[in-house]
Amino acid sequence: MEKLYYTAKEVAEMLDVSVSHAYKVIREANKELSSKGFYVRAGRGSRKYLDSKVYDLCDKTA
Repeated sequence: MEKLYYTAKEVAEMLDVSVSHAYKVIREANKELSSKGFYVRAGRGSRKYLDSKVYDLCDKTA
């Protein structure tokens, strides 16, 4: 079964940023999801949501 969440370390590696910055990215993503009524886990980022945000940004800059 595929994991549902990224850890801060995984987000940091994916975005090539520090772990502390990855926590900020996760907090912002969780804030957006929470405002839409989704359940979020502190310190973990939804794979589906973060992938859509990251790869959407990549498509816009390419």
